[in-house]
Amino acid sequence: MAIRAARPRIADFRPRIALMDQIWLWIGFNIFVLGMLAVDLGIFNRHAHVVTLPEAARWTLIVVALAAVFNGWIFVAQGSQPGLEFTTGYLIELALSVDNIFVFILIFSYFRVPAQYQHRVLFWGIFGALIMRGFMIAAGAYLIGRFEWIIYVFGAFLIVTGIRMAMQDEMDIEPEANPVLKLIRRLMPISPSYEGQRFFTRVLIRGVTRRAATPLFIVLVLVETTDLIFAVDSIPAIFAITTDPFLVYTSNVFAIMGLRSMYFLLAGIIDKVHVLKLGLSVVLVLVGAKMLVTYFDIHVPVTISLAVVGTVLGGSVVLSLLFPKEAIEHSPVTDGPLDEVRPPDQAEFPSETPR
Repeated sequence: MAIRAARPRIADFRPRIALMDQIWLWIGFNIFVLGMLAVDLGIFNRHAHVVTLPEAARWTLIVVALAAVFNGWIFVAQGSQPGLEFTTGYLIELALSVDNIFVFILIFSYFRVPAQYQHRVLFWGIFGALIMRGFMIAAGAYLIGRFEWIIYVFGAFLIVTGIRMAMQDEMDIEPEANPVLKLIRRLMPISPSYEGQRFFTRVLIRGVTRRAATPLFIVLVLVETTDLIFAVDSIPAIFAITTDPFLVYTSNVFAIMGLRSMYFLLAGIIDKVHVLKLGLSVVLVLVGAKMLVTYFDIHVPVTISLAVVGTVLGGSVVLSLLFPKEAIEHSPVTDGPLDEVRPPDQAEFPSETPR
């Protein structure tokens, strides 16, 4: 007699409503996030400046400490299961942010972004990322609650992504191939030089004053599209740990809020943790497998997930330090990143005083 595998229970995939239905939690948390962003940009970073290593370390510790306090509240108010789920999800999101940092370094280097303007780009990039990820998390929670089989699609996608990440060579940035950048070029002219920390300026083209994007805005667009690509990987990964939208959202937010300061803290040493990328690929494959085995009614406890994720990521860092890799020197940029053939009405032009 054939033995038929037990199908997963619908309840295993539907988001818990204990946190989701408490609207005041959503409102209160988003007010807190907006307050943090307002304090950051409105008080501590009102003027463009080069972010120092001590400043980056201080902000990183503050964000991590706030995440720890919030995690402690989850443990006290909701119990150990949601608390461990938040911890595991936050750890995964934080680790996946390292890939973002590597790409940010390449983008800023390619466009020769002055150090004092990088914080502004990352601030608005992260603000946009919070909005995009909010919508993506809501869509993911809806799909999982409505179609139980979507969990297997997420699982298979993560396994494929993890394998591709392990097999990929060092990433390179080709902004000229970015379709969004091509669209911007069609919609408006691009200023040939930076205009302070402004994203837009006024330029004179054939006797007509037109609004133009500065290279800083182009960098912002590339940062946003990069985060969107990474979110496609990271959000399904955390849904393997918890299907509670509030926990998915808050762990994402805390990881993203710490991304900006982590960039300034780790930019100089990112090449020293070269094994971490392989560790991330292993985590993605294991998380994807965790989602797929639920088909056979096998549910991995969150404590085991946390232990495995922590061990793999921690081991990757240790191996990187034990077996250092010689830093790869990138070829210097010899021509302007935006020095491409422009349409006739976007030829070289003088810029007026920025507005």
